[in-house]
Amino acid sequence: MAPSGPDGRAMAPGKKITARIKKTLPVRGPQAPTLRELMRWYCLNTNTHGCRRIVVSRGRLRRFIWILLTLSAVGLILWQCAELLLNYYSASVSVTVQFQKLPFPAVTICNINPYKYSSMKDYLSELDKETKKALETFYGFSEGKSKVRRAAGNWNGTESLFLRQIPLLRIEDSFRTATDFRSGRKRKVEGSVFHKDSSIVNSGDSNDIIGFQLCDANNSSECALYTFSSGVNAIQEWYKLHYMNIMAQIPLETKEELSYSADDLLLTCFFDGLSCDKRHFSRFHHPLHGNCYTFNSGENGTVLSTSTGGSEYGLQVVLYIDEADYNPFLVTSTGAKIIVHDQDEYPFIEDIGTEIETAAATSIGMHFTRSRKLSKPYSDCTETGADIPVENLYNKSYSLQICLHSCFQKAMVESCGCAQYAQPLPNGAEYCNYKKNPNWMYCYYRLHEKFVKEQLGCQQICKDACSFKEWALTTSIAQWPSTVSEDWMLRVLSWDKGQKINKKLNKTDLANLMVFYKDLNERFISENPANTLVILLSNFGGQLGLWMSCSVVCVIEIIEVFFIDSFSIVMRRQWQKAKKWWNHRKRDGAGQPPEAGDTEQQGHDNPTCIDEDLPTFNTALRLPLPQEGHLPRTPPPNYSTLRLETAFTEQLPDTLEAGQH
Repeated sequence: MAPSGPDGRAMAPGKKITARIKKTLPVRGPQAPTLRELMRWYCLNTNTHGCRRIVVSRGRLRRFIWILLTLSAVGLILWQCAELLLNYYSASVSVTVQFQKLPFPAVTICNINPYKYSSMKDYLSELDKETKKALETFYGFSEGKSKVRRAAGNWNGTESLFLRQIPLLRIEDSFRTATDFRSGRKRKVEGSVFHKDSSIVNSGDSNDIIGFQLCDANNSSECALYTFSSGVNAIQEWYKLHYMNIMAQIPLETKEELSYSADDLLLTCFFDGLSCDKRHFSRFHHPLHGNCYTFNSGENGTVLSTSTGGSEYGLQVVLYIDEADYNPFLVTSTGAKIIVHDQDEYPFIEDIGTEIETAAATSIGMHFTRSRKLSKPYSDCTETGADIPVENLYNKSYSLQICLHSCFQKAMVESCGCAQYAQPLPNGAEYCNYKKNPNWMYCYYRLHEKFVKEQLGCQQICKDACSFKEWALTTSIAQWPSTVSEDWMLRVLSWDKGQKINKKLNKTDLANLMVFYKDLNERFISENPANTLVILLSNFGGQLGLWMSCSVVCVIEIIEVFFIDSFSIVMRRQWQKAKKWWNHRKRDGAGQPPEAGDTEQQGHDNPTCIDEDLPTFNTALRLPLPQEGHLPRTPPPNYSTLRLETAFTEQLPDTLEAGQH
């Protein structure tokens, strides 16, 4: 049967001969039967000179040198391309300084003492009484009657709720025993989990160590002992725990009334050379600092700006601190705390607030800087925090601090069943207190320990913000008021405060604050990609051309040969093996002998045969002989084909007689 083309039509005579030759002599290249032949074909036909020299070089030494040079060039290319790729994901920092009219930041001011001590006596009387008793027991401290600011009542000698929940202890005998300050009895602390405060100093005298013990309400054997090298730190921490428990049970409206009003805190106000008053301040309640007041908060949609630098054109306020109404156990310093921030940021007074001294004029000069970082893949920052799986509890723009505090509060609610008092409430949660959550203190301390050791996962989840504003502060302090002006100034301020002249203010009750721009130079720090895609491709091409004299076409050729063709050869050989195994299995099952055509004879490429050219006599003579088997010979003629056959079934008589003669 005559061979036909792919479409079923008969082939021309020349193409028939070409097809038969190619059938007996399989070609190389992408249709090579083995990977070795594919690699040899690639080295002979590629444009990369090193690979070709490996094949055509004569002598082992010269071939070894070319192999070494080619592999070294490939290694250098991979190294340089890796450096280029890493450099592509780097960023350069540019700083731009421009002079212009600047928006004035929000300035939040809080009294260090959150609530008036005289207003809190009904809530803190029992706690203050036990604190004084602890000081008297440990240090022999006794407050004189003339210094008593309120009637605290007499010690009734019974163990109260506070001491049952968190007893104060004197640690002895290398932390194996502890003495209860109230009863004087010693107790063993075996099996307890000890947590030494970071401020502890190993002085060798265990009598200096004071602390308190927190136990799991559900498992009394699971306890933690927190120790302090200073009795001041121990008593203050013990006092704050009970203080937060008390404040968590007071409604927000009541706490706002117990704290300082704007009229109580602000005496005078000037901005940009003009007078201002409490209407320019907005109030917000901070759990730990009471009522705080923010100047230029932007709540009404207006943000003040300044076009002149210097202390005369900033914010100037005189604050009334009222030191006499401070809580002696909650705070040990007097003054105010301020923080400079953007209108959309939450003021974290407890973290980054700046303290203002009394009887002094504090000048704070500012430099404004806006920063912008590149997000992925250049850095691991977030644009708006929407990709962070932590709920923002502060209703302000995203920041790393907001994320960390919100993450801890979420873990607090999940682990302890209630929220920590110093942070905003999540939806559906309530603040911890003894009555509803007797185990919250122990749970809080253990959870906070994990948070500090980065075991809660908050530090891994939260990211820096890509863009932020920053005001660099420079603080200077001067004595205020001066000795010569103290008398008349305090009298005038007392009159403005509405008090009698003969009961003038004390200078330790006042603080003078000035916040201003030192200059109007706005600094803008931004990150820009160090390389673009065009530069990256150009660098790749330069490295490939330098070390391998290779172009983009060469790279495509490498991908085609080393990946596509190599994979097809491996899969084809596996298919042939599977097909051969299946055919043998079928014949073995049928009991048939193997066919002669099963063993395929592999030929080799003939460089003289080209697909487009018809084979000639000269090219046929240059065909290589088969490696196995005998040479094909011309078959003998079949003489049976010369026999004449008549069309008649019987011979005629006349021909028969003629034949006999």
